[in-house]
Amino acid sequence: MSTPADPATWGRVDDDGNVYVRQGDDERLVGQYPGATPEEALGYYERKFADLAGQVSLLEQRSRAGAPATDVAKAVRRLEQSVRTANAVGDLQGLLDRLGALSGTVAVLTEKQSAEAKADIERALTEREALVVEAERIAAQDPASTQWKQATATMEELFARWQTAQQDGPRLPKDQADALWKRFRAARTTVDQHRRAFFAELDAAQRDVRRRKQELVDRAEALASQGAQGIPAYRDLLEQWKAAGRAGKKQDDALWARFKAAGDLLYGAKAEVDALEDVEFSANLTAKQTLLGEAEPLLKEKDPKAARERLTAIQRRWDEIGKVPRDHVKTINDGIRRIETAVKALEDEYWRRNNPETKARSEGLAAQLHAAIEKLENELESAKKTGDARKVKDAEEALAARKVWLDALGS
Repeated sequence: MSTPADPATWGRVDDDGNVYVRQGDDERLVGQYPGATPEEALGYYERKFADLAGQVSLLEQRSRAGAPATDVAKAVRRLEQSVRTANAVGDLQGLLDRLGALSGTVAVLTEKQSAEAKADIERALTEREALVVEAERIAAQDPASTQWKQATATMEELFARWQTAQQDGPRLPKDQADALWKRFRAARTTVDQHRRAFFAELDAAQRDVRRRKQELVDRAEALASQGAQGIPAYRDLLEQWKAAGRAGKKQDDALWARFKAAGDLLYGAKAEVDALEDVEFSANLTAKQTLLGEAEPLLKEKDPKAARERLTAIQRRWDEIGKVPRDHVKTINDGIRRIETAVKALEDEYWRRNNPETKARSEGLAAQLHAAIEKLENELESAKKTGDARKVKDAEEALAARKVWLDALGS
Protein backbone atom coordinates (compact mmCIF):
# COMPACT_ATOMS: atom_id res chain seq x y z
CA MET A 1 0.00 0.00 0.00
CA SER A 2 1.06 3.64 -0.64
CA THR A 3 2.06 5.85 2.27
CA PRO A 4 -0.07 8.99 2.87
CA ALA A 5 0.58 11.71 0.27
CA ASP A 6 3.07 14.38 1.29
CA PRO A 7 1.51 17.78 0.46
CA ALA A 8 4.91 19.31 -0.20
CA THR A 9 5.72 16.56 -2.72
CA TRP A 10 2.46 15.89 -4.56
CA GLY A 11 0.42 19.08 -4.39
CA ARG A 12 0.09 22.78 -3.57
CA VAL A 13 -2.58 25.40 -2.76
CA ASP A 14 -2.43 28.93 -4.25
CA ASP A 15 -3.59 32.14 -2.62
CA ASP A 16 -7.09 31.78 -4.08
CA GLY A 17 -7.58 28.32 -2.48
CA ASN A 18 -7.02 26.39 -5.73
CA VAL A 19 -5.57 22.92 -5.15
CA TYR A 20 -3.13 21.37 -7.68
CA VAL A 21 -1.60 17.90 -7.95
CA ARG A 22 1.85 17.41 -9.42
CA GLN A 23 2.32 14.67 -12.03
CA GLY A 24 5.91 14.59 -13.21
CA ASP A 25 6.90 18.05 -14.38
CA ASP A 26 3.29 19.14 -14.82
CA GLU A 27 0.53 19.95 -12.43
CA ARG A 28 -3.24 19.71 -12.70
CA LEU A 29 -6.02 21.63 -10.97
CA VAL A 30 -8.06 19.22 -8.90
CA GLY A 31 -10.39 21.62 -7.07
CA GLN A 32 -10.84 24.51 -4.66
CA TYR A 33 -11.04 24.60 -0.88
CA PRO A 34 -11.67 28.25 0.04
CA GLY A 35 -11.82 29.44 3.60
CA ALA A 36 -9.37 26.81 4.85
CA THR A 37 -5.67 26.57 5.51
CA PRO A 38 -3.43 24.98 2.84
CA GLU A 39 -2.87 21.98 5.12
CA GLU A 40 -6.61 21.45 5.49
CA ALA A 41 -7.16 21.81 1.74
CA LEU A 42 -4.38 19.37 0.86
CA GLY A 43 -5.55 16.95 3.58
CA TYR A 44 -9.02 16.83 2.03
CA TYR A 45 -7.71 15.82 -1.43
CA GLU A 46 -5.11 13.51 0.10
CA ARG A 47 -7.93 11.51 1.70
CA LYS A 48 -9.46 11.09 -1.75
CA PHE A 49 -6.13 9.72 -2.92
CA ALA A 50 -6.02 7.33 0.07
CA ASP A 51 -9.43 6.00 -0.98
CA LEU A 52 -8.14 5.26 -4.49
CA ALA A 53 -4.98 3.67 -3.06
CA GLY A 54 -7.14 1.45 -0.86
CA GLN A 55 -9.10 0.27 -3.90
CA VAL A 56 -5.86 -0.58 -5.74
CA SER A 57 -4.54 -2.50 -2.69
CA LEU A 58 -7.79 -4.44 -2.41
CA LEU A 59 -7.61 -5.33 -6.11
CA GLU A 60 -4.03 -6.54 -5.65
CA GLN A 61 -5.18 -8.79 -2.78
CA ARG A 62 -8.01 -10.19 -4.91
CA SER A 63 -5.59 -10.93 -7.72
CA ARG A 64 -3.22 -12.78 -5.38
CA ALA A 65 -6.20 -14.72 -3.94
CA GLY A 66 -7.05 -16.02 -7.43
CA ALA A 67 -10.04 -13.82 -8.28
CA PRO A 68 -11.41 -14.39 -11.80
CA ALA A 69 -9.01 -12.78 -14.26
CA THR A 70 -11.84 -11.13 -16.23
CA ASP A 71 -13.09 -9.43 -13.06
CA VAL A 72 -9.57 -8.21 -12.24
CA ALA A 73 -9.07 -6.88 -15.77
CA LYS A 74 -12.37 -4.93 -15.64
CA ALA A 75 -11.46 -3.47 -12.26
CA VAL A 76 -7.99 -2.43 -13.53
CA ARG A 77 -9.51 -0.58 -16.50
CA ARG A 78 -12.06 1.14 -14.28
CA LEU A 79 -9.48 2.21 -11.70
CA GLU A 80 -7.01 3.41 -14.33
CA GLN A 81 -9.66 5.76 -15.67
CA SER A 82 -10.52 6.91 -12.16
CA VAL A 83 -6.87 7.55 -11.24
CA ARG A 84 -6.09 9.43 -14.46
CA THR A 85 -8.92 11.90 -13.83
CA ALA A 86 -8.91 11.75 -10.04
CA ASN A 87 -9.37 14.98 -8.08
CA ALA A 88 -6.94 13.84 -5.46
CA VAL A 89 -3.47 14.67 -4.22
CA GLY A 90 -0.90 11.89 -3.99
CA ASP A 91 1.34 9.63 -6.04
CA LEU A 92 -1.17 9.07 -8.80
CA GLN A 93 1.52 7.86 -11.15
CA GLY A 94 2.51 5.27 -8.54
CA LEU A 95 -1.06 4.01 -8.52
CA LEU A 96 -1.03 3.86 -12.32
CA ASP A 97 2.21 1.91 -12.22
CA ARG A 98 0.72 -0.58 -9.74
CA LEU A 99 -2.34 -0.93 -11.94
CA GLY A 100 -0.06 -1.48 -14.92
CA ALA A 101 1.68 -4.26 -13.01
CA LEU A 102 -1.70 -5.79 -12.28
CA SER A 103 -2.51 -5.70 -16.01
CA GLY A 104 0.62 -7.75 -16.59
CA THR A 105 -0.42 -10.37 -14.07
CA VAL A 106 -3.92 -10.57 -15.54
CA ALA A 107 -2.60 -12.37 -18.62
CA VAL A 108 -0.78 -14.93 -16.46
CA LEU A 109 -3.81 -15.27 -14.22
CA THR A 110 -6.06 -15.65 -17.24
CA GLU A 111 -3.92 -18.46 -18.65
CA LYS A 112 -3.75 -20.22 -15.27
CA GLN A 113 -7.47 -19.93 -14.64
CA SER A 114 -8.22 -21.01 -18.19
CA ALA A 115 -6.16 -24.19 -17.64
CA GLU A 116 -7.90 -24.79 -14.31
CA ALA A 117 -11.30 -24.21 -15.88
CA LYS A 118 -10.44 -26.65 -18.67
CA ALA A 119 -9.31 -29.25 -16.12
CA ASP A 120 -12.55 -28.69 -14.13
CA ILE A 121 -14.59 -29.22 -17.29
CA GLU A 122 -12.68 -32.40 -18.19
CA ARG A 123 -13.18 -33.72 -14.66
CA ALA A 124 -16.87 -32.80 -14.74
CA LEU A 125 -17.27 -34.53 -18.12
CA THR A 126 -15.60 -37.65 -16.74
CA GLU A 127 -17.93 -37.63 -13.72
CA ARG A 128 -21.00 -37.12 -15.91
CA GLU A 129 -19.83 -39.92 -18.21
CA ALA A 130 -19.52 -42.22 -15.17
CA LEU A 131 -23.12 -41.39 -14.17
CA VAL A 132 -24.29 -42.16 -17.72
CA VAL A 133 -22.38 -45.46 -17.88
CA GLU A 134 -23.86 -46.62 -14.55
CA ALA A 135 -27.37 -45.65 -15.67
CA GLU A 136 -26.88 -47.51 -18.98
CA ARG A 137 -25.60 -50.57 -17.08
CA ILE A 138 -28.81 -50.71 -15.05
CA ALA A 139 -30.88 -50.16 -18.20
CA ALA A 140 -29.14 -53.11 -19.89
CA GLN A 141 -30.01 -55.59 -17.11
CA ASP A 142 -32.54 -58.37 -17.65
CA PRO A 143 -35.80 -57.00 -16.18
CA ALA A 144 -36.73 -60.47 -14.91
CA SER A 145 -33.59 -60.74 -12.74
CA THR A 146 -33.26 -57.07 -11.74
CA GLN A 147 -33.61 -56.20 -8.04
CA TRP A 148 -36.04 -53.37 -8.71
CA LYS A 149 -36.03 -51.79 -5.28
CA GLN A 150 -32.26 -51.43 -5.38
CA ALA A 151 -32.17 -50.44 -9.05
CA THR A 152 -34.80 -47.71 -8.54
CA ALA A 153 -32.95 -46.30 -5.53
CA THR A 154 -29.68 -46.28 -7.51
CA MET A 155 -31.28 -44.44 -10.43
CA GLU A 156 -32.74 -41.83 -8.08
CA GLU A 157 -29.32 -41.35 -6.51
CA LEU A 158 -27.68 -40.99 -9.95
CA PHE A 159 -30.26 -38.38 -10.98
CA ALA A 160 -29.74 -36.43 -7.74
CA ARG A 161 -25.98 -36.41 -8.35
CA TRP A 162 -26.61 -35.26 -11.94
CA GLN A 163 -28.72 -32.33 -10.72
CA THR A 164 -26.09 -31.35 -8.13
CA ALA A 165 -23.36 -31.41 -10.78
CA GLN A 166 -25.59 -29.37 -13.08
CA GLN A 167 -26.18 -26.70 -10.42
CA ASP A 168 -22.81 -26.57 -8.65
CA GLY A 169 -20.36 -27.80 -11.28
CA PRO A 170 -18.66 -25.88 -14.10
CA ARG A 171 -20.58 -24.97 -17.22
CA LEU A 172 -19.96 -27.70 -19.80
CA PRO A 173 -19.75 -27.25 -23.57
CA LYS A 174 -23.32 -27.35 -24.83
CA ASP A 175 -22.83 -30.08 -27.44
CA GLN A 176 -21.11 -32.43 -24.99
CA ALA A 177 -23.53 -31.66 -22.15
CA ASP A 178 -26.53 -32.26 -24.43
CA ALA A 179 -25.12 -35.57 -25.72
CA LEU A 180 -24.49 -36.87 -22.18
CA TRP A 181 -27.94 -35.76 -21.03
CA LYS A 182 -29.63 -37.52 -23.96
CA ARG A 183 -27.86 -40.78 -23.06
CA PHE A 184 -28.70 -40.41 -19.36
CA ARG A 185 -32.33 -39.54 -20.10
CA ALA A 186 -32.63 -42.51 -22.48
CA ALA A 187 -31.25 -44.86 -19.83
CA ARG A 188 -33.70 -43.49 -17.22
CA THR A 189 -36.56 -43.92 -19.67
CA THR A 190 -35.52 -47.51 -20.44
CA VAL A 191 -35.25 -48.40 -16.75
CA ASP A 192 -38.66 -46.87 -16.06
CA GLN A 193 -40.24 -48.76 -19.00
CA HIS A 194 -38.66 -52.05 -17.91
CA ARG A 195 -39.81 -51.51 -14.33
CA ARG A 196 -43.37 -50.71 -15.38
CA ALA A 197 -43.49 -53.72 -17.72
CA PHE A 198 -42.05 -56.03 -15.06
CA PHE A 199 -44.54 -55.01 -12.41
CA ALA A 200 -47.41 -55.05 -14.87
CA GLU A 201 -46.51 -58.64 -15.76
CA LEU A 202 -46.01 -59.47 -12.10
CA ASP A 203 -49.41 -57.99 -11.23
CA ALA A 204 -51.04 -60.05 -13.97
CA ALA A 205 -49.32 -63.22 -12.75
CA GLN A 206 -50.25 -62.49 -9.14
CA ARG A 207 -53.87 -61.85 -10.13
CA ASP A 208 -53.94 -65.32 -11.71
CA VAL A 209 -52.36 -66.85 -8.60
CA ARG A 210 -54.88 -65.04 -6.36
CA ARG A 211 -57.72 -66.40 -8.50
CA ARG A 212 -56.41 -69.97 -8.26
CA LYS A 213 -55.74 -69.71 -4.54
CA GLN A 214 -59.18 -68.24 -3.97
CA GLU A 215 -60.62 -71.33 -5.67
CA LEU A 216 -58.48 -73.57 -3.42
CA VAL A 217 -59.72 -71.67 -0.35
CA ASP A 218 -63.34 -72.11 -1.44
CA ARG A 219 -62.82 -75.84 -2.00
CA ALA A 220 -61.04 -76.22 1.35
CA GLU A 221 -63.81 -74.42 3.20
CA ALA A 222 -66.38 -76.64 1.46
CA LEU A 223 -64.76 -79.70 3.09
CA ALA A 224 -65.86 -78.58 6.56
CA SER A 225 -68.99 -80.77 6.50
CA GLN A 226 -66.86 -83.89 5.90
CA GLY A 227 -64.92 -83.50 9.13
CA ALA A 228 -61.91 -85.80 9.50
CA GLN A 229 -62.82 -87.62 6.29
CA GLY A 230 -62.04 -84.44 4.33
CA ILE A 231 -58.36 -84.48 5.35
CA PRO A 232 -57.08 -86.51 2.33
CA ALA A 233 -58.78 -84.05 -0.03
CA TYR A 234 -57.40 -81.13 1.96
CA ARG A 235 -53.89 -82.54 1.66
CA ASP A 236 -54.30 -82.69 -2.10
CA LEU A 237 -55.43 -79.06 -2.08
CA LEU A 238 -52.38 -78.18 0.04
CA GLU A 239 -50.05 -79.63 -2.61
CA GLN A 240 -51.82 -77.54 -5.24
CA TRP A 241 -51.43 -74.48 -3.00
CA LYS A 242 -47.66 -75.02 -2.74
CA ALA A 243 -47.39 -75.24 -6.52
CA ALA A 244 -49.55 -72.18 -7.19
CA GLY A 245 -46.85 -69.53 -6.57
CA ARG A 246 -47.00 -66.17 -4.78
CA ALA A 247 -49.94 -63.78 -4.95
CA GLY A 248 -48.38 -60.75 -3.25
CA LYS A 249 -47.57 -60.76 0.47
CA LYS A 250 -50.67 -58.98 1.79
CA GLN A 251 -53.15 -60.93 -0.34
CA ASP A 252 -51.22 -64.19 0.06
CA ASP A 253 -51.23 -63.89 3.85
CA ALA A 254 -54.96 -63.22 3.92
CA LEU A 255 -55.76 -66.17 1.64
CA TRP A 256 -53.43 -68.48 3.58
CA ALA A 257 -55.12 -67.52 6.85
CA ARG A 258 -58.47 -68.69 5.44
CA PHE A 259 -56.97 -71.83 3.87
CA LYS A 260 -55.22 -72.79 7.09
CA ALA A 261 -58.35 -72.13 9.14
CA ALA A 262 -60.24 -74.58 6.89
CA GLY A 263 -57.54 -77.20 7.50
CA ASP A 264 -57.49 -76.53 11.24
CA LEU A 265 -61.23 -77.21 11.31
CA LEU A 266 -60.73 -80.62 9.65
CA TYR A 267 -57.78 -81.57 11.83
CA GLY A 268 -59.70 -80.40 14.89
CA ALA A 269 -62.50 -82.80 13.96
CA LYS A 270 -59.93 -85.56 13.51
CA ALA A 271 -58.43 -84.79 16.91
CA GLU A 272 -61.85 -85.20 18.49
CA VAL A 273 -62.32 -88.54 16.73
CA ASP A 274 -58.86 -89.65 17.80
CA ALA A 275 -59.56 -88.66 21.38
CA LEU A 276 -62.79 -90.72 21.40
CA GLU A 277 -60.98 -93.66 19.84
CA ASP A 278 -58.19 -93.43 22.41
CA VAL A 279 -60.78 -93.71 25.17
CA GLU A 280 -62.47 -96.57 23.38
CA PHE A 281 -59.19 -98.41 22.71
CA SER A 282 -57.67 -97.96 26.17
CA ALA A 283 -59.19 -101.31 27.27
CA ASN A 284 -57.59 -102.94 24.19
CA LEU A 285 -54.22 -101.57 25.29
CA THR A 286 -54.60 -103.17 28.71
CA ALA A 287 -55.58 -106.51 27.13
CA LYS A 288 -52.60 -106.51 24.76
CA GLN A 289 -50.22 -105.57 27.56
CA THR A 290 -51.54 -108.60 29.44
CA LEU A 291 -50.96 -110.78 26.37
CA LEU A 292 -47.40 -109.50 26.11
CA GLY A 293 -46.89 -110.64 29.69
CA GLU A 294 -48.14 -114.09 28.75
CA ALA A 295 -45.88 -114.21 25.71
CA GLU A 296 -42.74 -113.10 27.55
CA PRO A 297 -41.73 -116.67 28.62
CA LEU A 298 -41.48 -117.63 24.92
CA LEU A 299 -38.18 -115.73 24.83
CA LYS A 300 -36.66 -118.55 26.93
CA GLU A 301 -38.51 -121.47 25.30
CA LYS A 302 -36.23 -124.16 23.79
CA ASP A 303 -38.88 -126.26 22.01
CA PRO A 304 -39.66 -124.53 18.67
CA LYS A 305 -42.89 -126.50 18.11
CA ALA A 306 -44.32 -125.61 21.50
CA ALA A 307 -43.19 -122.01 21.09
CA ARG A 308 -44.92 -121.71 17.73
CA GLU A 309 -48.20 -123.22 19.00
CA ARG A 310 -48.32 -120.87 21.98
CA LEU A 311 -47.37 -117.84 19.83
CA THR A 312 -50.07 -118.64 17.24
CA ALA A 313 -52.70 -118.78 19.96
CA ILE A 314 -51.48 -115.46 21.35
CA GLN A 315 -51.48 -113.85 17.87
CA ARG A 316 -55.06 -114.97 17.29
CA ARG A 317 -56.21 -113.39 20.52
CA TRP A 318 -54.06 -110.30 19.71
CA ASP A 319 -55.88 -109.71 16.42
CA GLU A 320 -59.27 -110.24 18.06
CA ILE A 321 -58.57 -107.50 20.62
CA GLY A 322 -58.28 -104.80 17.94
CA LYS A 323 -56.75 -101.33 17.90
CA VAL A 324 -54.97 -99.52 20.73
CA PRO A 325 -54.62 -95.71 21.27
CA ARG A 326 -52.38 -94.26 18.55
CA ASP A 327 -49.76 -93.02 21.01
CA HIS A 328 -49.13 -96.63 22.11
CA VAL A 329 -49.26 -98.36 18.69
CA LYS A 330 -45.51 -98.41 18.11
CA THR A 331 -44.60 -99.51 21.63
CA ILE A 332 -47.14 -102.33 21.77
CA ASN A 333 -46.31 -103.57 18.25
CA ASP A 334 -42.58 -103.50 18.97
CA GLY A 335 -43.25 -105.73 21.99
CA ILE A 336 -45.04 -108.48 20.05
CA ARG A 337 -42.51 -108.29 17.18
CA ARG A 338 -39.68 -108.91 19.61
CA ILE A 339 -41.32 -112.21 20.68
CA GLU A 340 -42.19 -113.19 17.09
CA THR A 341 -38.58 -112.63 16.08
CA ALA A 342 -37.30 -114.81 18.94
CA VAL A 343 -39.63 -117.70 18.00
CA LYS A 344 -38.65 -117.41 14.34
CA ALA A 345 -34.96 -117.54 15.31
CA LEU A 346 -35.60 -120.64 17.42
CA GLU A 347 -37.31 -122.35 14.47
CA ASP A 348 -34.52 -121.40 12.08
CA GLU A 349 -31.89 -122.83 14.39
CA TYR A 350 -33.87 -126.06 14.79
CA TRP A 351 -34.26 -126.42 11.03
CA ARG A 352 -30.54 -125.75 10.49
CA ARG A 353 -29.66 -128.57 12.83
CA ASN A 354 -32.29 -131.03 11.63
CA ASN A 355 -32.34 -130.43 7.89
CA PRO A 356 -31.85 -133.99 6.42
CA GLU A 357 -29.30 -132.86 3.86
CA THR A 358 -27.34 -130.82 6.36
CA LYS A 359 -27.59 -133.62 8.92
CA ALA A 360 -26.32 -136.22 6.42
CA ARG A 361 -23.35 -134.06 5.49
CA SER A 362 -22.66 -133.41 9.14
CA GLU A 363 -22.78 -137.11 10.07
CA GLY A 364 -20.49 -138.03 7.17
CA LEU A 365 -17.98 -135.38 8.17
CA ALA A 366 -18.23 -136.47 11.82
CA ALA A 367 -17.37 -140.07 10.88
CA GLN A 368 -14.34 -138.83 8.94
CA LEU A 369 -13.23 -136.72 11.88
CA HIS A 370 -13.61 -139.66 14.30
CA ALA A 371 -11.41 -141.85 12.02
CA ALA A 372 -8.83 -139.06 11.70
CA ILE A 373 -8.75 -138.53 15.46
CA GLU A 374 -8.23 -142.24 16.08
CA LYS A 375 -5.38 -142.34 13.57
CA LEU A 376 -3.73 -139.22 15.05
CA GLU A 377 -3.98 -140.66 18.56
CA ASN A 378 -2.12 -143.81 17.39
CA GLU A 379 0.56 -141.65 15.69
CA LEU A 380 0.94 -139.62 18.84
CA GLU A 381 1.48 -142.74 20.96
CA SER A 382 4.11 -144.06 18.50
CA ALA A 383 5.93 -140.70 18.46
CA LYS A 384 6.02 -140.59 22.25
CA LYS A 385 7.53 -144.11 22.35
CA THR A 386 10.26 -143.20 19.87
CA GLY A 387 10.91 -139.88 21.56
CA ASP A 388 10.50 -137.87 18.34
CA ALA A 389 9.54 -134.44 19.76
CA ARG A 390 8.73 -132.91 16.40
CA LYS A 391 6.27 -135.67 15.46
CA VAL A 392 4.71 -135.44 18.95
CA LYS A 393 4.10 -131.72 18.48
CA ASP A 394 2.64 -132.06 14.96
CA ALA A 395 0.34 -134.90 16.06
CA GLU A 396 -0.92 -132.97 19.10
CA GLU A 397 -1.70 -129.87 16.98
CA ALA A 398 -3.52 -131.87 14.30
CA LEU A 399 -5.45 -133.83 16.94
CA ALA A 400 -6.55 -130.64 18.71
CA ALA A 401 -7.81 -129.11 15.43
CA ARG A 402 -9.90 -132.19 14.53
CA LYS A 403 -11.50 -132.22 17.97
CA VAL A 404 -12.51 -128.54 17.61
CA TRP A 405 -14.16 -129.31 14.24
CA LEU A 406 -15.95 -132.28 15.79
CA ASP A 407 -17.29 -130.13 18.63
CA ALA A 408 -18.59 -127.60 16.11
CA LEU A 409 -20.62 -130.36 14.42
CA GLY A 410 -22.10 -131.24 17.79
CA SER A 411 -21.08 -134.87 17.51
